[in-house]
Amino acid sequence: MYIENWESFYQQAEALYTANPLLTRYSIKYRHCDGKLSVKVTDNTTCLQYKTDQQADLKKVDKLNALFFALMATGQAPQEEAGRTAPVRSAGASRRKG
Repeated sequence: MYIENWESFYQQAEALYTANPLLTRYSIKYRHCDGKLSVKVTDNTTCLQYKTDQQADLKKVDKLNALFFALMATGQAPQEEAGRTAPVRSAGASRRKG
Protein backbone atom coordinates (compact mmCIF):
# COMPACT_ATOMS: atom_id res chain seq x y z
CA MET A 1 0.00 0.00 0.00
CA TYR A 2 1.21 3.50 -0.77
CA ILE A 3 1.36 5.84 2.19
CA GLU A 4 0.93 9.52 1.39
CA ASN A 5 2.23 11.03 4.64
CA TRP A 6 6.01 10.77 5.18
CA GLU A 7 5.86 10.82 9.00
CA SER A 8 3.35 7.99 9.01
CA PHE A 9 5.51 5.99 6.58
CA TYR A 10 8.63 6.60 8.67
CA GLN A 11 6.96 5.47 11.91
CA GLN A 12 5.37 2.40 10.32
CA ALA A 13 8.66 1.42 8.66
CA GLU A 14 10.50 1.67 11.98
CA ALA A 15 7.80 -0.38 13.72
CA LEU A 16 7.91 -2.99 10.96
CA TYR A 17 11.66 -3.36 11.33
CA THR A 18 11.64 -3.55 15.13
CA ALA A 19 8.87 -6.17 15.03
CA ASN A 20 10.81 -8.51 12.72
CA PRO A 21 14.37 -7.35 12.00
CA LEU A 22 15.56 -10.58 10.35
CA LEU A 23 12.94 -10.58 7.60
CA THR A 24 12.51 -6.85 7.00
CA ARG A 25 14.21 -5.30 3.99
CA TYR A 26 13.91 -2.05 2.11
CA SER A 27 14.67 -0.77 -1.33
CA ILE A 28 15.00 2.66 -2.86
CA LYS A 29 14.32 3.15 -6.55
CA TYR A 30 14.68 6.29 -8.67
CA ARG A 31 13.21 6.59 -12.16
CA HIS A 32 14.99 9.38 -13.98
CA CYS A 33 12.53 9.47 -16.88
CA ASP A 34 9.64 10.15 -14.46
CA GLY A 35 11.66 12.01 -11.84
CA LYS A 36 10.12 9.84 -9.12
CA LEU A 37 11.68 8.24 -6.09
CA SER A 38 10.01 5.27 -4.43
CA VAL A 39 10.87 3.64 -1.12
CA LYS A 40 9.60 0.18 -0.24
CA VAL A 41 9.83 -1.56 3.16
CA THR A 42 8.56 -5.13 3.50
CA ASP A 43 8.73 -8.20 5.73
CA ASN A 44 7.00 -10.55 3.23
CA THR A 45 3.58 -10.06 4.87
CA THR A 46 3.34 -6.26 5.10
CA CYS A 47 4.51 -3.97 2.33
CA LEU A 48 4.85 -0.23 2.88
CA GLN A 49 5.55 2.08 -0.05
CA TYR A 50 6.15 5.79 -0.41
CA LYS A 51 6.50 7.64 -3.71
CA THR A 52 7.57 11.24 -4.28
CA ASP A 53 8.75 13.58 -7.00
CA GLN A 54 9.93 16.34 -4.65
CA GLN A 55 13.67 16.94 -4.33
CA ALA A 56 13.21 18.12 -0.73
CA ASP A 57 12.12 14.59 0.23
CA LEU A 58 15.64 13.28 -0.42
CA LYS A 59 16.71 14.48 3.04
CA LYS A 60 13.84 12.51 4.53
CA VAL A 61 14.89 9.36 2.67
CA ASP A 62 18.45 9.94 3.88
CA LYS A 63 17.12 10.10 7.44
CA LEU A 64 15.30 6.77 6.92
CA ASN A 65 18.46 5.27 5.49
CA ALA A 66 20.44 6.40 8.56
CA LEU A 67 17.74 4.92 10.81
CA PHE A 68 17.97 1.52 9.14
CA PHE A 69 21.77 1.55 9.19
CA ALA A 70 21.76 2.30 12.91
CA LEU A 71 19.10 -0.30 13.66
CA MET A 72 20.95 -2.95 11.66
CA ALA A 73 24.33 -2.15 13.18
CA THR A 74 23.50 -1.46 16.82
CA GLY A 75 19.85 -2.38 17.29
CA GLN A 76 19.08 1.15 18.53
CA ALA A 77 17.72 4.17 16.75
CA PRO A 78 20.22 7.04 16.37
CA GLN A 79 20.07 9.85 18.89
CA GLU A 80 19.02 13.25 17.59
CA GLU A 81 22.06 15.51 17.79
CA ALA A 82 21.85 19.29 17.88
CA GLY A 83 25.17 19.77 16.08
CA ARG A 84 26.64 17.02 13.98
CA THR A 85 30.25 18.13 14.15
CA ALA A 86 33.30 16.06 14.84
CA PRO A 87 34.85 16.32 18.29
CA VAL A 88 37.44 19.07 18.48
CA ARG A 89 40.75 18.57 20.23
CA SER A 90 42.07 21.27 22.45
CA ALA A 91 45.12 23.18 21.22
CA GLY A 92 47.32 21.79 23.99
CA ALA A 93 46.44 18.14 23.35
CA SER A 94 49.15 16.17 21.66
CA ARG A 95 48.99 12.84 19.93
CA ARG A 96 50.77 9.87 21.35
CA LYS A 97 53.44 8.45 19.10
CA GLY A 98 53.83 4.77 19.00
